[in-house]
Amino acid sequence: MNEVLAEEDLRRRDPVKRSIFIGVFLVALSLVWFSSAALEYKLTQEKKAQVEIEIDSHTNEYAQVKIDIKKIADSQHRLDALLQLNTNRFLQGTLLNALQQIYVPNVQLLRVKLDQSYTFKEGTQDKTNAFGVVKGVPTLSTEHITLTLDGKDFSANLDQMNRYKEMLGKLDYFKNNLDPNNLVKLSNLSSPQSSFGSKTFVQFTLECRFPTKAR
Repeated sequence: MNEVLAEEDLRRRDPVKRSIFIGVFLVALSLVWFSSAALEYKLTQEKKAQVEIEIDSHTNEYAQVKIDIKKIADSQHRLDALLQLNTNRFLQGTLLNALQQIYVPNVQLLRVKLDQSYTFKEGTQDKTNAFGVVKGVPTLSTEHITLTLDGKDFSANLDQMNRYKEMLGKLDYFKNNLDPNNLVKLSNLSSPQSSFGSKTFVQFTLECRFPTKAR
């Protein structure tokens, strides 16, 4: 009986069996840890994918907002240009009304010619470099206006053309709109001439240059 108990006690204390038991326990523990790590990795990847989707969504929204802002800025620029054109446009009716206020005996206005021309300088787009955004230059339009008046002076001394030129320069419309250093210029004066049954006369041409305006 004592021998049986001794053998049973020896079997329980066998180090090989204990090592195997410990090894099995460690393997099971490792499997549990690996499964937990794999599950955590999978959840992390799913969360990462969701975050990337949200980032892409916000990126697309940001790009659309930039496009909309550019469209609004372009529309505002066109509106400002139209408003400026409406405000600063040359009013021919006002000019003709001013000319009607001038009367000099023996001077006849034969022709009124108004030349309007424009020069354009192409603008540049905004550019982005390493230091940021460099603002572009808008397209520049420059207006050139020249008024030419052809007239006839059939006064006795053929000198009333000077009076007409003087009154033209003193008129408020021309004083306010022409270059003060070059109000009215005599660009042509014919020699005295006459036709059958008419008085002797001279023909003259006056030139008025309005200041150039950038738009």
